[in-house]
Amino acid sequence: MKLSVSVLLFLSLFVSFLFTIRADTKSTDSCSSNEAVSSLVPFYSSSFHCLSAWSSQSFILRYARTDTNKWSYVLSAPDTNAYVGIGFSHDGDMEESSAMVGWFDNSSKGVIKQYYLGDMESSACPPDQGNLTLVKNSTLIAMHSSTIYLAFEVITDQPTPYLIYAVGHPGDLPSSNYYLDEHHDRATAKFDANSGIINGAGSSSGFTKARKHSLLVILGWGLLIPIGAMVARYFKSHDHPHWFYGHVSIQMVGFALGLAGIVIGFDLDSSGVDRYDTHKALGIVVLVLGCLQAMALLARPVSTNKLRKYWNVLHHNIGRLAIGFGIANIFLGLSIVDEKKSWYIAYGVCLGAWVVAAAWLETRYRMKSGD
Repeated sequence: MKLSVSVLLFLSLFVSFLFTIRADTKSTDSCSSNEAVSSLVPFYSSSFHCLSAWSSQSFILRYARTDTNKWSYVLSAPDTNAYVGIGFSHDGDMEESSAMVGWFDNSSKGVIKQYYLGDMESSACPPDQGNLTLVKNSTLIAMHSSTIYLAFEVITDQPTPYLIYAVGHPGDLPSSNYYLDEHHDRATAKFDANSGIINGAGSSSGFTKARKHSLLVILGWGLLIPIGAMVARYFKSHDHPHWFYGHVSIQMVGFALGLAGIVIGFDLDSSGVDRYDTHKALGIVVLVLGCLQAMALLARPVSTNKLRKYWNVLHHNIGRLAIGFGIANIFLGLSIVDEKKSWYIAYGVCLGAWVVAAAWLETRYRMKSGD
């Protein structure tokens, strides 16, 4: 019965965790609300095409061919206190493309600039450079109902066949030199300006590889493994082996999820990311400790064996080290990618509930042991 209550508590916390981290701010703009755009953008008209450009980030793109060699664009996106951008690429890659990027600074002043995207490094993406020939005095940025609007006109016979979208980390605005930090999320879409067909970004889930890595590691090393350890310590019964099967099952699932997360983590791009080496090293340490625990299960002596007490000491302390390093590395990883506060809050609530439950159960355990 006690184990069932703990499982139900975990499930409720898990569901709350998923709902919290998936909560995103939605744009108030849509293709049916053109009145605000007309009042904000002088060259906008009802003849513009309107597309859901990047659904997971609520990007809306309005565009039109307004002259023989002139194309006009209006990009709208939710204001997350970060930069938003649209790039024009010939092959779908960010490198050697050009982008229009805009944001509102802390004094509510709007900034919009063209950037040449040399490569992933910030220094290789200088402001006020690029291959787009902009119509003079056509660029503007505006804010309406917590939505940012980037408007500009480009002189070209035919737009590039690929569009690149990007959004910066919330709260991390460019400094006074206007150089951009690495984006928080991005998407690429194949775009036919003549037909208005866009493929790619519209179907993107926005759940990046880094977030998949984070979620799997948090569920495995950060939640299931600590809960499995709690089951072994506080629900042990010599009369019924259910606690043992529950402990092993939870640890196996936790190990599998954590391992999957680590595999994804090794495939992440670490260029320009501070503290990545420390995070990677700690991840390897946790993986090694987890493997030792799995191997220890196969070499577990019977209870009457004299070596059993030494095995218990090693098994318990290696488990504690794995849990401690795992939790620390989760917070380090979240800070490296500058994840949203909701992730910290969600995991912090789950971890706090585990600590409170463990403290209460430990008190009861010691009181019974003293009887």
